[in-house]
Amino acid sequence: MPDKHIYEYAAIRVMPRVERGEFLNVGVILFCKSLAFLDMRYLISEERLKALYGEIDIADIRCHLESFEKICKGEYSGGPIALLDLASRFRWLTAKRSTIIQSSEVHPGLCLDPAQTLEKLFSELVIS
Repeated sequence: MPDKHIYEYAAIRVMPRVERGEFLNVGVILFCKSLAFLDMRYLISEERLKALYGEIDIADIRCHLESFEKICKGEYSGGPIALLDLASRFRWLTAKRSTIIQSSEVHPGLCLDPAQTLEKLFSELVIS
């Protein structure tokens, strides 16, 4: 039987008005140290975001999420944070912040395939 690997994940949220505490899950980030895996998926639902806050700047949200993705993937264009090791990038991306893009608490789990687990979590937390 194949070994299961410990992973950590967090939902990525858009919180248009931080003072109200209302948010919409738009993505998931998953880190598996033993397999050197760090990846994320996101989906911007303009209709759902506009329903939450009609004046939201979708282009701004897209820009922030693209920056998250660059850092996650370690792309040079993601700046100095993107050049850190996988664990440091994951910790930075999931750190508490009081901005329009936030992450949930970090949750652990066991998986055989982190990419497949990421897709499952994305479907459950964002698509559904």
